[in-house]
Amino acid sequence: MSGPARRILEDLRRARALVVHPRDEEGASLVDQLRRLGCEVSMAWPPPAALPPDIDTLFIQLDDAEVGHLLPSIEETEPAVIAIVAYESPTSLKAIVDFNAHGVLSKPLRPRGVLTQFALARYRRGYEGRLAAKIVKLEDTMKGRRMVEKAVRLLTDLNRIDEDAAYKLLRDRATAARVPLASVAESVVAAHEAMSGLGLHISLAERS
Repeated sequence: MSGPARRILEDLRRARALVVHPRDEEGASLVDQLRRLGCEVSMAWPPPAALPPDIDTLFIQLDDAEVGHLLPSIEETEPAVIAIVAYESPTSLKAIVDFNAHGVLSKPLRPRGVLTQFALARYRRGYEGRLAAKIVKLEDTMKGRRMVEKAVRLLTDLNRIDEDAAYKLLRDRATAARVPLASVAESVVAAHEAMSGLGLHISLAERS
């Protein structure tokens, strides 16, 4: 077995799965198959009021069951979601989209295909998480740049220095304090907003 394939199986074995499915032969077979893979799995029916906070994978039947109340729990716990549907009806398709399913199993359930959808769903959920983290980091970076630009404008206006000198002042203060440049800029902006109400202004300019 190759390294990547081994890592996929190891990830599946670490899963903490919840199966929301009637306690019938198909449900029991799905639970048994997941347990044979080595992952931790539990079953719930009727659908619970909320999802347990410690699960990271959800197999959920969307047909003929009131499960819409679980959407807030799904948004909070952010598990990989594998939808189980019996019909490819418009209602089922809408439910799949509403639940942002990362994988789909069709009924009647068969052992073949479960592993593929399980692995695909966890990969997609992981990818979404990594992408969301990159977006947050990018937003923080852009927010920091805007804060630095605002602080530079304040310093140039209040201290009658050019932008290069204002930026150098911020950078030097950040280096001396060993903090990010954006943190110094945020402090400058916050101090200006606090003091402007008192008719005062701040100055970081070097005095001769």
